[in-house]
Amino acid sequence: MLKPILLVEDDARDLELTLVALERSQLANEVIVVRDGAEALDYLRREGSHAGRGEGNPAVVLLDLKLPKVNGLEVLRSVRATDSLKSIPVVMLTSSQAESDVVESYALGVNAYVVKPVEFKQFVSAIADLGVFWAVLNEPPPGSLRTHRRHG
Repeated sequence: MLKPILLVEDDARDLELTLVALERSQLANEVIVVRDGAEALDYLRREGSHAGRGEGNPAVVLLDLKLPKVNGLEVLRSVRATDSLKSIPVVMLTSSQAESDVVESYALGVNAYVVKPVEFKQFVSAIADLGVFWAVLNEPPPGSLRTHRRHG
């Protein structure tokens, strides 16, 4: 069973574009959408409205920086401070090009920082490449089983 992609995005337009882009990349992974940082943490920790979800972490978290309730940097800080979550790949997917945001994201352990392209084709291409890399090509850390991996 493929691990899902967790998409944390509050902007309706960016959410729609990201979902279209992931669909066009033809990934079979389910995309779980949450709209703020608090819900992202509930999903990852299996708390609140996500207390009943199955075990296991997503293949990757695509995380917006500017979020309501808990911002992306705080979500990242919490993920990296939690033993059961700290190895999850996190990609900051944001419109912020502020050097301070980039520096702080890497200081907190983000795996990649991607500035959302404004042009639709570029955006679709960037998201498709991200999805394929993190959900298919990236070798997960030991102990993070990927049942569809074929060795040969």
